[in-house]
Amino acid sequence: MVRNYKRIIFLVMGLLLYINAVATAASSEIQNVRFSQTAAKVRIVFEVSNLPDYKANLVPDKSGGAPQLTIDMQGAVNKSSVRELTFTDPVVSFLRLDDSVAGKLSAVIKLKTAADYKVFSLRAPNRIVIDILKETDQKTEREIVPGLKYTELLRYSARGPVFSYILDADIKAGLKIKPVLSNDEVPGLERLSSMAARNNALAAVNGTYFALNGETIGTLKVAGEMVGIPELSRTAFGVLSDGSVILDQVNYQGTVTLPTGQTAEIGGVDSERGPDGLVLYNHFYGERTGTNEYGVEYVIINNKVAAINPANSVIPAEGVVLSAHGAAKDALASLKVGDKVTISQTLGDNLDKAQDVLGAGPMLVKDGSVFVTAKVEEFPSDIAVGRAPRTALGVTKDGHILLVVVDGRQADHSIGMTLTELAGFMKELGAVQAMNFDGGGSSEMTVGDKVVNLPSDGRERAVGTAIVVQQK
Repeated sequence: MVRNYKRIIFLVMGLLLYINAVATAASSEIQNVRFSQTAAKVRIVFEVSNLPDYKANLVPDKSGGAPQLTIDMQGAVNKSSVRELTFTDPVVSFLRLDDSVAGKLSAVIKLKTAADYKVFSLRAPNRIVIDILKETDQKTEREIVPGLKYTELLRYSARGPVFSYILDADIKAGLKIKPVLSNDEVPGLERLSSMAARNNALAAVNGTYFALNGETIGTLKVAGEMVGIPELSRTAFGVLSDGSVILDQVNYQGTVTLPTGQTAEIGGVDSERGPDGLVLYNHFYGERTGTNEYGVEYVIINNKVAAINPANSVIPAEGVVLSAHGAAKDALASLKVGDKVTISQTLGDNLDKAQDVLGAGPMLVKDGSVFVTAKVEEFPSDIAVGRAPRTALGVTKDGHILLVVVDGRQADHSIGMTLTELAGFMKELGAVQAMNFDGGGSSEMTVGDKVVNLPSDGRERAVGTAIVVQQK
């Protein structure tokens, strides 16, 4: 009997010790409360003896004011000297620790405006961290020359920072913009800073998509001559004779009319000749066509066939070469030296009025509304989807030209924009028409002789085209 009694006492004592150990482990002491404030966020840190269970709730204000963020910590007690903190901040008003409910400590954070937040825990040492994420802007502006304003805008949001660079050019103040070609010819690529310097540009941004050999993937027209045409109908901008800029969809049609009245369709300009294709080469392509022996080429000067070659023809300075393969070769087979041919090319009624045209796409803003045409213009996902560095052009209601570059793929500096975000941003800047250009590592802006943004490659990428701002 005595032995059983001692066993019962031993078991009870063990149970009490276990209960006390569990209770001790479950409790959590708030040992210190600290905070920091930046333009991006307010961070509040609870240093705790061990991590309690916690739950965060954003409670709307019944009177329609700013909400209240509450973090309930079960079994926690406040052993710090902090009971309340008041913030000098546009988003956070105060923090109050409330232990009026037994077994629970609540951190009540009163906000001044709606904001996103993150609550998470860290170990070694134990901490509960609350980040109140702010939507704020840091902006600097300066005038480069009269009529040309440059702005740097760093915007913090819950998604992360976005750094953008904006040029606002008033063409009525004696400025003009135009597309330029790397090395002044199609073959090869060139850094934007080099193109800007060579063209005495006040500022410049990268232009349209390009192949590694320098060929333009998109529409390009320089001083009235076609240099590249798109495979699909995509967006382009054109510069009219008065310097104003228009945006439209390209509707390219190119034909060669033979002496017989028959016509052949031009399938490419200053680009590699493909199967059954008819490609027009002009002086922008360099000295020779670089074609193989499986086609036939017609050198055209003053609308007449000056020579017929099997391949790799010299391109005349004041003429063109029509290079035909397969079905196109058969269509032109009747041509002889001396025959007259008529070459006609159009980009559509509106863009035909422009001497300089550069196409890329998709459209971003049309008639003052967000209008992203990535699906219609059949852009692949690497352009159409996700955040990335971006380059865009817009036209405001009063005719100002906006050139915009957004950095991306750099989490601590700038996360980039989606096409929809870029469209909204262009509209915010005042664009009533806007379009997208090549992005990613190509996105770059120069002002004077300086690269002002941070290209995501970590260096300047050689590109195929640029858009420059010059003084008339």
